[in-house]
Amino acid sequence: MDLLNTLVDKGLRRELPTREEALAVLATSDDDLLDVVAAAGKVRRHWFGRRVKLNYLVNLKSGLCPEDCSYCSQRLGSKADILKYTWLKPDDASKAAAAGLAGGAKRVCLVASGRGPTDRDVERVSDTIKAIKEQNEGVEVCACLGLLSDGQAERLREAGADAYNHNLNTSESTYGDITTTHTYADRVETVNKAHAAGLSACSGLIAGMGESDEDLVDVVYSLRELDPDSVPVNFLIPFEGTPLAKEWNLTPQRCLRILAMVRFVCPDVEVRIAGGREVHLRSMQPLALNLANSIFLGDYLTSEGQAGKADLEMIADAGFEVEGTGEVTLPEHRAAAAAGICGSHEGAGCGSAEGAGCGSHEGAGVCGSAAAPAAGTKAAGDPRTDLVAVRRRGAGTDLAPNA
Repeated sequence: MDLLNTLVDKGLRRELPTREEALAVLATSDDDLLDVVAAAGKVRRHWFGRRVKLNYLVNLKSGLCPEDCSYCSQRLGSKADILKYTWLKPDDASKAAAAGLAGGAKRVCLVASGRGPTDRDVERVSDTIKAIKEQNEGVEVCACLGLLSDGQAERLREAGADAYNHNLNTSESTYGDITTTHTYADRVETVNKAHAAGLSACSGLIAGMGESDEDLVDVVYSLRELDPDSVPVNFLIPFEGTPLAKEWNLTPQRCLRILAMVRFVCPDVEVRIAGGREVHLRSMQPLALNLANSIFLGDYLTSEGQAGKADLEMIADAGFEVEGTGEVTLPEHRAAAAAGICGSHEGAGCGSAEGAGCGSHEGAGVCGSAAAPAAGTKAAGDPRTDLVAVRRRGAGTDLAPNA
């Protein structure tokens, strides 16, 4: 297929595809799906080999968010039966992080619900970052706390944070349809503040909220322009008790095409499969490793994920390997830029330096995934509510975490 050959050539040169080419990837047929995966896989392997980076989420503060993000189980007015608790103590957060690191995670993502942190919150999270780094040599820490005020990104970096996550989620033109309590521009500003403070910026999207192909391409092109080091791709989990509970718009094939499009547009970026992979990719998760070079291990913020052991077996069975703590995630040109001034990345792709999964106050069903796929015979496109399980273990509970 001429389209795929062109996209591979552009990906190896870090050249931006045209919008028409990106849209054409999303419009390919199921008959061509394996060809699409193989082509995007060439780009993924060129920049990242067969390494898979493991990330682990710790939900520092769950629920009771004042924002009204439609997709989120922690939103204002949510009736989802999720865990609700205030800030974890630094030692408790460090213990939760240690479970993920013991399972092979390289980066810990510290997430808290809310519009954004107060200065006291930043101090609290700074203490947590220091505790984790003191007790776990070589760990990377990403914070995901919502909209940042001036000076807060710098304070987090001084405390030892390596990255900051804040997702764009959807296109600018449709952002007001999913959230009214803050703006798309607010999110862009926070990503830019993270960049300016020298933090590795992490920003991604949510697919499956009823958006069009054009919306998906718009947000991915906006991400490339922002140039974060990591792009998490979340697949909406329609949590009961949220406005998007009935939005079951994704198939495994659709998810793979979206991941391929992101890889072509952001070729040298850490593309992470984030929330919803177990729900929507299901048995096709191993194929997605040919497109993304990063996943979350274990549970998510408010929902359960696949067993950590199953993730490790999946990676090995698919012929990939877990990225070690001594390995650099980014391609050489991006790693050099990330070590330079203000975290700027010399016009590469979207970047790749890992990050969290959600974007703070959205931290629920979207950054969550679900229980390990159960046996069933539901037709494609039918709601798979049997795969959505609220997290009842790990951070904020007395039960051992899944890692």
